[in-house]
Amino acid sequence: MRDQAELGREFQALHEAPGAFIIPNPWDVGSARVLAGLGFPALATTSSGFAYSVGRHDNTVPRDETLAHLRALVEAVDVPVSADLGNAFGDEPDTVRATFEDVVRVGVAGASVEDASGDASEPIYPFELAVERVRAAAALTAALPFPFMLTARAENFLHGRRDLADTVRRLQAFEEAGADVLYAPGIASKDEIAAVVSSVSRPVNVLVGMPGMDLSLAALAELGVKRVSVGGALARAAIGALLRAGREMRESGTFGFLAEAGSFRDVNPWLDG
Repeated sequence: MRDQAELGREFQALHEAPGAFIIPNPWDVGSARVLAGLGFPALATTSSGFAYSVGRHDNTVPRDETLAHLRALVEAVDVPVSADLGNAFGDEPDTVRATFEDVVRVGVAGASVEDASGDASEPIYPFELAVERVRAAAALTAALPFPFMLTARAENFLHGRRDLADTVRRLQAFEEAGADVLYAPGIASKDEIAAVVSSVSRPVNVLVGMPGMDLSLAALAELGVKRVSVGGALARAAIGALLRAGREMRESGTFGFLAEAGSFRDVNPWLDG
């Protein structure tokens, strides 16, 4: 396991280098090793992908289990790992800070805090509370003796609130509160992405795969995006392959899926021992 300070500096440098980079989202140790082995310079966890892998809905995995998952991924690869923490397991800023204290000890190089509450009746935290939550995380991470990339997420678009003005307002406030990276998952059009990028001075992460989005890494870089993630899409792609294979066997008794399956030779380089 590499030194956390070294990984933190490496992760920070990725955000300062020219152009944009892809930070894919593994859901377990095996997928993390494959992605790191393919040459991706950093990885980000996915709360939904991990939840699927243990048979749960997103945002229902307990804190201790999530921390154990983060530690396993950090120990499995030699690249920086950023943690998807959902709402940081609580509403209050003090809870956010406590969660980040635990997460830093696990050894990640960055982590995100979002303004989605998990409450269906009020899915997005009120503006002031959302900002205070980011400020609580930033107060902790800014005091660390090494770089730690704090990502602040404005979740309006994922919860049916297609309010770009409020999303921009939140991201600007999150930047002022100390976030290192800004992220509005759900924005998809060139105009939306350009509006977000031009409204802040910190690096912007964009989630690809949203309905209506058909932009390459190069096109996103031209818009000023720094970091591109895929969320739970890789986990869902793996589940899709499993479903197709399972249905083929169950419904037709054939095994055509084997033509696209990885061989033992493909798998072995990513394993221990």
